[in-house]
Order: sequence, then C-alpha cells, then structure tokens
Amino acid sequence: MKKIGITGNIGSGKSTLTKVFSLMGIPVYDADSRAKWLMQNQPEIQRGLIAIFGEEVYDHNQILNRVYLANLVFQRPNLLAQLNALVHPLVFADFDHWLAIQNAPYIVKEAALLIESESYKQLDELILVCAPEHIRIQRTMERDGTSREAVEARMKNQMEESLKIPFAKYIVQNDGTQLLIPQIMRIHEMLVG
Repeated sequence: MKKIGITGNIGSGKSTLTKVFSLMGIPVYDADSRAKWLMQNQPEIQRGLIAIFGEEVYDHNQILNRVYLANLVFQRPNLLAQLNALVHPLVFADFDHWLAIQNAPYIVKEAALLIESESYKQLDELILVCAPEHIRIQRTMERDGTSREAVEARMKNQMEESLKIPFAKYIVQNDGTQLLIPQIMRIHEMLVG
C-alpha cells in the first residue's frame, strides 16, 4: 500500500484535496486534526503542555486553549519547537497504528509540516498544494476569523512554498484558475495504475 502525503502552506487547500480523496474511498489521515485530538485527550501530551506553557494552556473545563497556545508559539520559535518536539512523535506513533488497519491501494496523510518535520521521509510520494500568498491569506482569514497579522505570523513558521516544490512528485494548483477535480483524478489514476 502506497503512502501519499498531501502538504501545502496555510490556506493552500489541503483539506479540500483530502475531502475529495476521502469521497473516492481513499483512507485519509489528517495529522493536524489528530494532533489537536491528542493534545486534548492524551495525558502524556497534556502533562507536557502544562509543563511547558503553564496551567493556562487548558481552561477550567480542561479544554485546550488553542488561541492562547497559538499566540505563544507563533510569536516565539523556541516555544513552537518545544511544542513540535512534544507532539510530533506521538502523532507519528498514532499514524503508524492507524496505518496498520488500512486496506486500500494507497492512503493519504495530510499535514502542513510534512517537510519541516521530515515525516515526508516515511511516505512514498508527496502532493504539494500551491496557491499564491494573497489567496492563502484571504482564505485563512475567512476560515479562522482572524486578522491578516495573525495569519502572517503563522506563515513565518512555515517553509516557503517555492522551497517545497522539489520534494513533491505532484503539484496541484489551487489558485482558482484550474479545476481541482481533474488534477486530483489524474493523480489518483497514476497512483492506482
């Protein structure tokens, strides 16, 4: 079974692609969503987050305070590195458990930081979703209800899109000038062919 990664910078449209693959019956592992779930539900991560970021990282109902955490880590690269060092190994293990029960011609793992975390090395091929920066900023502002400044702060922690291109076997343009479904279907046909 082939392991295919989908990555792209914030607002590029990774989730849109994974929805299409999922609708085609391809198993999809959303690493970012699983990381959020693990931070909320995995005691080892919870203890680590409190040790690094303080009790305020969870509210009085023990719900992860994502806004607080994001405000800390996207302003301080050293804190982001500590967060990633805590969470990434457990997400990798979670993916391995998930992968063991899949049965398909290929699976898709979606994550914004596949290249930065070097987890792309555990995959067979990589799909990069590309879109111009101004479109990505606008999409993210609308999706998250956040400011341009907040989106730009998050973007500073991601590798430039142009530097990701050499890692990808497939490039999907999601700039509104090309239809997504035909691009995805071409990739799907190559993966099952």
